[in-house]
Amino acid sequence: MASSLSRSLYFDNAKFFLIFLVVFGHVISPLKSNDDILFSIYSVIFLFHMPAFILISGYFSKGFHKKGYFIKTVKKILLPYLIFQVIYSLFYYGNGQVSTLKFDLFQPHWTLWFLLSLFSWNVLLYVFARLKWFGLVIAAAIGVGIGYFDHVGSYLSLSRTFVFFPYFLLGFLLEQKHFKLVKKVKHSTVIGFSVLLSTMILIGLFFPKEAIPWLLGDTSYADMGSKEMIDGLIRGSQYVVTIIVIYGFLAIVPSQGFKMTVIGQRTLYVYLLHGFIIKTIQTILSDETLNGISDHYLTLMVFSLGVCLLLGNYLIQKFTRPLIELKI
Repeated sequence: MASSLSRSLYFDNAKFFLIFLVVFGHVISPLKSNDDILFSIYSVIFLFHMPAFILISGYFSKGFHKKGYFIKTVKKILLPYLIFQVIYSLFYYGNGQVSTLKFDLFQPHWTLWFLLSLFSWNVLLYVFARLKWFGLVIAAAIGVGIGYFDHVGSYLSLSRTFVFFPYFLLGFLLEQKHFKLVKKVKHSTVIGFSVLLSTMILIGLFFPKEAIPWLLGDTSYADMGSKEMIDGLIRGSQYVVTIIVIYGFLAIVPSQGFKMTVIGQRTLYVYLLHGFIIKTIQTILSDETLNGISDHYLTLMVFSLGVCLLLGNYLIQKFTRPLIELKI
C-alpha cells in the first residue's frame, strides 16, 4: 500500500470492485424477486457496498480544513449533481418513464442522492471532525434517531445523509495504519472471504424480502411498516454488521495493481453514466425477457463488468469531463 494519503493501488482496486457491485446491483435489482440466489446477492451487495464507498470517501476528505476545499467541493460534487439532476429529468421524460417534464432539484433522481449526501457529509465535517471519536457516537445516534421522524425521506436526501454519515465520519477518522492492519492480519484474505460467504448464507436463510428498505436507508421506520422502539436497535445492529462485512471486503482487496485498477480512478463517471444504459435496456426489454435472464448469473456479471469497462474508458472520461468535472 502507498505510504501516503495520495492515490494508492489498494484504494483504486477497492473502488473498482465497489463500482462493479453498484452496477451489478442495479442490473439485478428488477430481477431479484424472481430468483432467491439473486435476492441474496443483492441483499449482501446493498448491505455494504455504498457504506464501503462512503467510508473510503470519508478517508480521502481529511483536507477539508484547507483553504479552498469548500469551493472545490461545490465544483466537484454539488454542481455535477445539479447538472445531472436536469439531465436525468430530460432522460426520464424522453424514455417515457414520466409523463410530465419536471425539474425538481430537491428530490434526487435514483443514484444522484449520493452526490447530494456527499456534499452534506463534507459540510458536516466542519462540526463533527472536532469531536473526533465521540462525534462518531453522536453521528450513529442521529442515524438511529432519524428513522423515528416520519417525514424525513428522500427530500434533499436527508434520510440517507444522516443514516450513512457514520460511515463517512469513520472513514475520516481512520488512518492509513488501520487499513494496513486489515491486510497484515494473518490469513486476512481467508477471513475476508469467510465473512462475506457467511453473510451470504445467513442472508439467504434468514433475511426477509420485505426488509430491503432497511438496507437503502432512504425512509423512516414508519414508512418501512414499523415504528417501534426496537427499530433503533435494529439499525444500530445493522451498523455493526455492516462494519464487519466492510472489514471482510477490505481484507480481500489486493494491494497490487492490475489492468482494471485504473477504473478505480474513474468511478464517478461509471456511477453517473451507467443509469442511462441500464434504464434504457429496462425500457426496451419486456418483463418476460427480463424474467427469462434472471438465472443467467454469469451473463449478468459479464454485462455489468462490460458497463464498467466501457464507462471507465479514457475516451468516455475525455468527452464527458466537461459535464462531470466541469473541465474542458
